[in-house]
Amino acid sequence: MPPRVLVVGSINMDLIVRCRQMPRPGETVLGQDFHTAPGGKGANQAVACARLGAETTMVGRVGEDDFGRSLLAGLAADGVKVEPVQVTSGVASGVALIVLEEEGDNRIVVASGANAMIGAEDAARAEALLDRCDVVLMQLEVPLAVVKRVAAAAKARDVRVVLDAGAATRDAADSHLFASLDVLSPNEAETEVLTGLSVRTLEEARLAARALWEMGAAQVVLKLGSRGALWFRAGVERHVPAFSIDPVDTTAAGDAFTAGLAVALASGEGMDECLRRASAAGALACLTLGAQPSMPTRAQVDVFLATR
Repeated sequence: MPPRVLVVGSINMDLIVRCRQMPRPGETVLGQDFHTAPGGKGANQAVACARLGAETTMVGRVGEDDFGRSLLAGLAADGVKVEPVQVTSGVASGVALIVLEEEGDNRIVVASGANAMIGAEDAARAEALLDRCDVVLMQLEVPLAVVKRVAAAAKARDVRVVLDAGAATRDAADSHLFASLDVLSPNEAETEVLTGLSVRTLEEARLAARALWEMGAAQVVLKLGSRGALWFRAGVERHVPAFSIDPVDTTAAGDAFTAGLAVALASGEGMDECLRRASAAGALACLTLGAQPSMPTRAQVDVFLATR
């Protein structure tokens, strides 16, 4: 039986402009090219989980518009079960405006749209699916109340919960939420929001990871970009260096990493192997433009690891 992952999260259309440099306040710069690509942290991670070999189900919302129809078709084409995704009238599908520099760094602004309408009905749909999954994977691009409710329900049923802290706010630094998590995985900026601590050095990252663990998370996996990842739990700490690559687009690399982690956990792998596969997935995602187009397959991860 394949590993089973339930993803509760956002579904967006990404509008991507590549430019030589970010505009300063009041400045207009000319972009080099424009692309649209399916995105949203929840949908990105769902696609990644499916491509990595998991039986994946998505709970979320899209608008009753062309973007929504396209996004659902794309998820289904990648093998994600989309029956629980609700089409919501009177509101637009979520979009993300992404400005991408030549070096691969990005700035992102999200208009949540239908994602902001996710509520009690969606949480109930997720709860009804808990007995058919090994891991629940969530993010913070949907209302926090839903994340808390689903996490608590999963913990009560001994289902593992992985929370990617994307779009973190200080309100998400909640000890009751963290106590429901098996793994909390923020990036550097999200870690600073959740803890109020700087993460500019590896030593600062260690202190921040400990702070998150002390707030209740059983395990913390900090995504540190080109510096790799840091795993922390009671009595254990491990720094995992990043694979050396020449990035094309770092958009959604963190999503690929977290999905790789979740699928490996659902497969029963130990944390060392989970981190290895997650790091490979994240690295591969940097080699292709766009969010969901860059999500790697299990075969790609296997080949990548075999050559390293």
